[in-house]
Amino acid sequence: MNAPITPHRPIQALPDQLISQIAAGEVVERPSAVVKELLENALDSGATQITVRLEEGGVKRIAITDNGRGIAAEQLPLALARHATSKIASLSDLENVGTLGFRGEALASIASVAAVTVTSRTADAAHAWEIVGSHTGGVAPSSGAHGTTVDVLDLYFNTPARRKFLKSEQTEFGHCAEVVRRIALARPDVSFSLTHNGRAIDHWNVSEMARRSAHILGDGFAQARLALDETAGPLRLHGFAGLPTASKARADGQFFYVNGRYVRDKLLVHAVRAAYQDVLHGDRFPSYVLALDLDPSLVDVNVHPSKIEVRFRDGRAVHQFVFHAVQRALAQTSATAFGSVQSPQPAGAGLGGGAAEPGAADQAAGGGAGMWRREQTQTSFGPQFSATFSPSPFGPSARALHDAAAGGGVAQSSSSYGALFGAGAGPAAAQPATPYTASAAAMAQDEHPLGFALAQLHGIYILAQNTKGLVLVDMHAAHERILYEQLKTALEAQVCGQDMQVQALLIPITFYADAIEVATANDNQETLKALGFDIAALSPTTLAVRSVPTLLKNADAQTLARDVLRDVREYGGSRVLIERQNELLGTLACHTAVRANRILSVQEMNALLRQMEHTERADQCNHGRPTWVQVDIGALDKLFLRGQ
Repeated sequence: MNAPITPHRPIQALPDQLISQIAAGEVVERPSAVVKELLENALDSGATQITVRLEEGGVKRIAITDNGRGIAAEQLPLALARHATSKIASLSDLENVGTLGFRGEALASIASVAAVTVTSRTADAAHAWEIVGSHTGGVAPSSGAHGTTVDVLDLYFNTPARRKFLKSEQTEFGHCAEVVRRIALARPDVSFSLTHNGRAIDHWNVSEMARRSAHILGDGFAQARLALDETAGPLRLHGFAGLPTASKARADGQFFYVNGRYVRDKLLVHAVRAAYQDVLHGDRFPSYVLALDLDPSLVDVNVHPSKIEVRFRDGRAVHQFVFHAVQRALAQTSATAFGSVQSPQPAGAGLGGGAAEPGAADQAAGGGAGMWRREQTQTSFGPQFSATFSPSPFGPSARALHDAAAGGGVAQSSSSYGALFGAGAGPAAAQPATPYTASAAAMAQDEHPLGFALAQLHGIYILAQNTKGLVLVDMHAAHERILYEQLKTALEAQVCGQDMQVQALLIPITFYADAIEVATANDNQETLKALGFDIAALSPTTLAVRSVPTLLKNADAQTLARDVLRDVREYGGSRVLIERQNELLGTLACHTAVRANRILSVQEMNALLRQMEHTERADQCNHGRPTWVQVDIGALDKLFLRGQ
């Protein structure tokens, strides 16, 4: 098709009304944009109470009332004039914006596409004043309390083409309600009320961030979040990061604020996503409410008409600060640091998982928690014990516990084990006083949050008892997280000049390889060595695995070699060590982790529990699945109607 022929016209100045309508096309995209601009003005006025009234999704009416400073009668016309504002007066002010609004075009743009009435009263005024229409309208006396009310009627009444692009009433209301939620979340020190078509929808009283975020995001978020508050120079990040096990299928629970302004900034989103990378499945999204405070001169908020994007003077420094702050918060999710948690919400069906080898891994990686301090023969989960464990209905016998403690197999004394069950430390304490209660001393100390193993269920789950009740552990998922963290530590140690500890194979493992695999092995020897692998070509079609990382010595060497070569070939040697390191280590950990249907001894189960308590992020595997859940005695009592 040929483009339409535009008639030749001389250059001329556009009329003010058309200029405002053009600006409105950028600022007033839909009713929710009007709500955003008016709420920001209300907050800038120092309001502590804000009421939002909507009709027909905001298309028919948007009325926002605040108890802020108000506008003097003589300044009301300027409030509706283009580029008139009290918030900036010079270039220096523009480079140090400390308010939410500052352009001075929002009200003028809104007034060009809707019927607007502004009613305001200052603290020293005898009564309120109002202006109707535009900055050319007259100012007349009115009634009203201290503060300002902006009443917007019939949005796009004079631009019907724009109105046709609006969605249904419920959809437009949903967008408006979301804007109110975002702003209310940032300002818990302000009360907000929202009504639609005369019906009360939401009301939030003045509170603190913890309570406001719980009200808006729900109890699910309130029960599965980590508080964080970190400062580095001029930067401060505070708020709440949701637990990985409470992730969602959509990114609708993510709220980030910069100096109180809600933003959708790619740099910040990437920093948070990177912090969750090795504790969250790739198809899931974490929930969080995070606020970044910094000197206004270090951030430019004037890069987008809706002010939804920002630009940092030193983006890399901000990215690293946010990444490490969130990562440190998530690292607290170990049984020791975070405590016995309630059963976390499942991350979703169909997610993979795995576990790691505490005993052998600890010895190879330098000890981790320093459990094994004696010379002894190692099993896959720890030392070879001289005693045989005989589980009783409530756990190992006192004699078996005594022998195990003497051998260093279980990282606790028999006295602490007996105290946990409300019994003494000697042989007379073979049977616990009661299976349902723990002693006061044990409750006070709670040295081992995951308790002590009782049995194994279907070769998949470990059943343990702690001071709160029953602990269920997914042994594969838990083992994978432990080994994964140890692999990361071992790889990061190379930065400090420490070599990866490797296990030379007495008899090299040989396997058939295609030409691409052989070429990958030959071309990436340095990368393979850094990962602890010695893979050499014996012929054009044969590869030999001569050594593997000590942490992975019990895994299938051929499967590990193929996985490593595949990732190195796909992403490149240097990139797999930098950008794809977590994915690769996760794959290796999963292959090495104890598999389902593996029968564990009681000492092996207890060794795994102790390792979990000393491993960062042990509350979930690197796929985002929970590794353990707590079932409190109260919940068990309800199942059996005890006390009812």
